[in-house]
Amino acid sequence: MVCTGGHIFMPNLELKDMVIQALINRKGEDIQCLEVFDQTDITDYMVVASGTSVRQVKALGESVIEEVRRIHIKPIGVEGMLEGEWVLVDLADVLVHVMLPKVREFYDLERLWSMSPSQRELQE
Repeated sequence: MVCTGGHIFMPNLELKDMVIQALINRKGEDIQCLEVFDQTDITDYMVVASGTSVRQVKALGESVIEEVRRIHIKPIGVEGMLEGEWVLVDLADVLVHVMLPKVREFYDLERLWSMSPSQRELQE
């Protein structure tokens, strides 16, 4: 972590590890990290985790937000906290997806982002 002009710069790997640890601390399940920097410009890493209930999905999302705010990083956006079936926390270089297992199975982000661009075109 480096301070520059009053702002904290955290390398993507450290931020990713911090997010994963926050999910582990709140008993997130099946935590996966996808390196997508060679597939998209929107982010470098996608961290995907499951929660066993709506309450836990929300708590996992809140845990990530609390942890990064502790070091003065504010999420760019947070989606899904009201419904709690799929919470997205956008930290720019790290996107965090916390989902109920049925939602995660339906969208299957791990498979989608593991495909090469030509394989994605075949699926569409």
